[in-house]
Amino acid sequence: MSAPGRGRLLLVPNALDLGAAPVDIQQVLPLGVLQTAARLRHWLAEDARSARAFLKRVHAVVPLLQPLQAIDIRELPRPSKGGGAGHAAPGDRLWRELLAPALAGEDVGLISEAGLPAVADPGAAVVGAAHALGIVVVPLPGASSLLLALAASGLNGQSFAFVGYLPQEAGQRSARLKELQSVSRRHAQTQLLIETPYRNATLLKALVEHLGDETRLSISCRLSLPSAWTRTDRVADWRRQPTQMPDRVPAVFAFLAD
Repeated sequence: MSAPGRGRLLLVPNALDLGAAPVDIQQVLPLGVLQTAARLRHWLAEDARSARAFLKRVHAVVPLLQPLQAIDIRELPRPSKGGGAGHAAPGDRLWRELLAPALAGEDVGLISEAGLPAVADPGAAVVGAAHALGIVVVPLPGASSLLLALAASGLNGQSFAFVGYLPQEAGQRSARLKELQSVSRRHAQTQLLIETPYRNATLLKALVEHLGDETRLSISCRLSLPSAWTRTDRVADWRRQPTQMPDRVPAVFAFLAD
């Protein structure tokens, strides 16, 4: 329930072209989202520079209601390495300060570096704080790379789990993969993973080494871009016909053990 006189926290999707040449933003985000973004005076973001870059792209389609330099952009706290989303208590003073405009009656936009805020993203913590403070949370429509990859994979879309990053240490990573493969086989559940782009090749090598021959492995790269591709094959086929992972390009990995 929202408290009277409070603004909303609007979850504003971003394009998925992080690290690539920008696409026409009108091709990947609805006009209504751009119109909403153009009128917001207050923003929360992982990085203020990328938020300004997003707003410049919006301005090229829908003029901003006020000059970019006058827009209030506040950065979220950085999560601990390998941890969650910066778990201060929802009522903590930090969140009250970040959400002060909404508490005063103005809408606040939350934006991620790419895709939907708060999904595989540190914005989840501030969304939780908004609920605790009686601030209405409104997700705006836009693409999630995880769901696009799942849809393109041909793997089980009725039962799936996003498991995030694997451990970097080789032994721990191998053990985690075997554990996830067992869960996948037992529950017929697709497992979705991501990795820091410059370690994509390392993750692919580990998947091919440690998953069973008949496990189906899918990789999607450059989703929503003209150069997007998805390959789904048995692990045995990935071994016979390796794919060269592009350097520093976001990718989503998925597998299903039959």
